[in-house]
Amino acid sequence: MKDKVLITGASGFLGYHLIQSAVDAGMEVFAAVRKNSNIDHLSQFPLKYLFLNYEDQEQMSRQIAENKIDFIIHSAGVTKAIRQEVYDQVNADYTIQLAKAAENTGGICKKIVFISSLAAVGPLNDVQQKLTEQSLPHPVTAYGRSKLLAENKLANISIPTAILRPTAIYGPRDKDIFIMLKTISNGMDPFIGKIFQQLSFVHVKDVAIAAVNSLLLKNAVGIYNITDGNCYNRYEFSDISKNILQCKAFRFHIPMPLVKSLAFILEKANGWLNKPSVINREKLQELAANNWICDISKANKDLNFIPQFNLQSGLEDTIGWYKKNKWL
Repeated sequence: MKDKVLITGASGFLGYHLIQSAVDAGMEVFAAVRKNSNIDHLSQFPLKYLFLNYEDQEQMSRQIAENKIDFIIHSAGVTKAIRQEVYDQVNADYTIQLAKAAENTGGICKKIVFISSLAAVGPLNDVQQKLTEQSLPHPVTAYGRSKLLAENKLANISIPTAILRPTAIYGPRDKDIFIMLKTISNGMDPFIGKIFQQLSFVHVKDVAIAAVNSLLLKNAVGIYNITDGNCYNRYEFSDISKNILQCKAFRFHIPMPLVKSLAFILEKANGWLNKPSVINREKLQELAANNWICDISKANKDLNFIPQFNLQSGLEDTIGWYKKNKWL
């Protein structure tokens, strides 16, 4: 009999790859989506759909119990919002509501994997160090603070829980880093200020495999940093991309004061429109941080996590998909 896994955020970029990995692992997948979600791209998978009301804990308990859900991978959340309260409600409160719903099913649900973010711990200023699972969290954005709040609340849940903290995720179907690649392909290569940076990346397929492994390995509990294990300077993403795309792009640096002024204007304009800003002054603290390098030895040991992709092979896979599907 197949293990049953509920995957939230199933219609999103990461959700697609979580479904793929779970199906490949021989699991029966229940996809949690919103009723207005576009799910056409999921039609290739043998899925059962659930519509969760995160404000109705009892109803979610019934859904989990009636469908005999063995595992949950919770990746649903919000990455852009106007206020801290919205981040906290969606990323933390709803996470705990789902976890408590699973907890109240009398042992039916055996494990939860929560997709957090490296933003929950925040960057380092010292370029000689690496982030570890023991690093003292100091998130620099509302998003990061909401993810850390969810992590802290999950500590009180009795169901075994694995918390994954992936760094910047990229890969086929991603729309955020795609913007960077599209900009480069159009001949522009912009950077914020002239600062020294050490960056980390992780391919979406590696995150998905780590999440599924976390379900199936009994000792996989606690927090895990997830990157490809490498250290990249601030120009490597661009340089590798230009080489793969076989294009030239004009590299230029936008002074930080100018970027901060632009971010302030966007914040105010979007505030008047009651819309979240794509970039704001707080987000700049992440984008311009000195050090996002991680030690992934704990994930190596507990999750059997051996990344399949470095930035070179990962971007080859990603750009190949964009070209095949005529995004580029």
